[in-house]
Amino acid sequence: MNIRQFFLLFVAAISISCVNNDSPKASDKEAVKVESALPVSGTFLNLVYQDVRNKYTNPPAVDYTDPLLWHAKVDEMKKMGMEYLVLMAVANEGKSFYPSSIMQSAYDCSRQSPVDAIMEAAERNGMHVFMSTGWAKDQDDNLRDPAIKQRQIQIMTELAGIYGDHPAMYGWYLPVEDCFGPVLTDYAVDAVNALTAKARALTPGKKILISPYGIFNSDFSDPRYEQQILRLEVDIIAYQDEIGCVRERYPLPRLRENWKKLRAIHDKTDIEMWANCESFAWEAATNDRTSALIPAPFGRFLGQLAAATEGGAERIISFMMYGIFEDPESPYQLGQPYWSNVAYEEYMAWRNGDRRWKTAEAAFLGHYGRLGQEDMNWDIRKPGEHELTVELAADEVPESLLVRMLVCHKDEVKAPDMLALSVSPDGKAYRLIQIKSCPVFPNTRHDAFVDCVLFEDLDKCIPEGTRFIRISYSAPHKTALDRLILNP
Repeated sequence: MNIRQFFLLFVAAISISCVNNDSPKASDKEAVKVESALPVSGTFLNLVYQDVRNKYTNPPAVDYTDPLLWHAKVDEMKKMGMEYLVLMAVANEGKSFYPSSIMQSAYDCSRQSPVDAIMEAAERNGMHVFMSTGWAKDQDDNLRDPAIKQRQIQIMTELAGIYGDHPAMYGWYLPVEDCFGPVLTDYAVDAVNALTAKARALTPGKKILISPYGIFNSDFSDPRYEQQILRLEVDIIAYQDEIGCVRERYPLPRLRENWKKLRAIHDKTDIEMWANCESFAWEAATNDRTSALIPAPFGRFLGQLAAATEGGAERIISFMMYGIFEDPESPYQLGQPYWSNVAYEEYMAWRNGDRRWKTAEAAFLGHYGRLGQEDMNWDIRKPGEHELTVELAADEVPESLLVRMLVCHKDEVKAPDMLALSVSPDGKAYRLIQIKSCPVFPNTRHDAFVDCVLFEDLDKCIPEGTRFIRISYSAPHKTALDRLILNP
């Protein structure tokens, strides 16, 4: 064995060690907490084109007041597994999307209103709707303005009279998106509780949902943080995970810990803890109203679902699913052309048990021990040719091999174009068995996420007597591959 071969085998043994799922290490068992990630069971519906962020989800050229569109979209959400629909707003700039006596109509009154269409379709599909109380003016409603607060109460009162007894009416979404970090303000708590009291008086027994932001800069060490949550009189808090908004350079690793901290607080309350996982990325600048929302890589979104599940979320909803995940068969094609269809197909493949994505999910949930996360704490390899080698135990039969890789374009770390798998009986002469192209998804400029390649059916093509498996690739850019997982 020459020096180069010895070095490659040494690296493989230390940092790219083979993991056999049939015999996990004792230290790995604590990491296995849940068997599978929760799917998305609810989504926001947005009736308003607000700004360029809605370029694909509510295209300005599309009549988003068309009741046929919303009947179709609700049916499609049901097909994706949605149980809950959350209306972002039922009015905007003084015009309503429901039959109102206090506002002008934002739709053609000779047709069914958009809200009526959604409620009818939800009832037909056995779904639950959270009715919005906004907007009094527009997406920048400020409840510190008494006129805004009063208008929201007027809207709620009118909606309760129209839809309070509707079979699909499950509860209220209060569009009071105050920041939870570092600590929720007294004003925000009082504003939420005032609207909650009104909602409970108008519609006893209906659930109250809020969806705040600010986990990334929450001060969990401040006793007031927990105290303010305990003061809230809502039924459900669906925390925005803010991964789409990229509030931090590498947000997912710390989010995993923050979910657990929130779970510990919610265990002291009767408030359900839901996750609002952001499925979007940005076409141009992040968190910019002149930048459109587009589908995130599914590997990133799956990591979010796994993190929320492992952290104790009871349900996962998302802003948003339609227009980000688009059924290629839909007669109403919203979303980024082509890539929203790809996002849909990958999400549905995971829901239907696709082995690659179910294996990736298991890795996110710690079934194979400690693995690389969505940051730069990886073995970053320089441009060039690379080989990763593992030695099989005696009589070990490899059936599949998972290769995980970091993608972080903002730090110039990308996936190789392809991976080649070769085998050898002695570690000297290798025979090429399979070549796999690495996933390519263009909407990655702002994200750090983990993707994977799964080699399958190796037992059908690997010669008897194989003792070494080698993954090799060439890349003109930096790469980062995790340890090889055998027979996941």
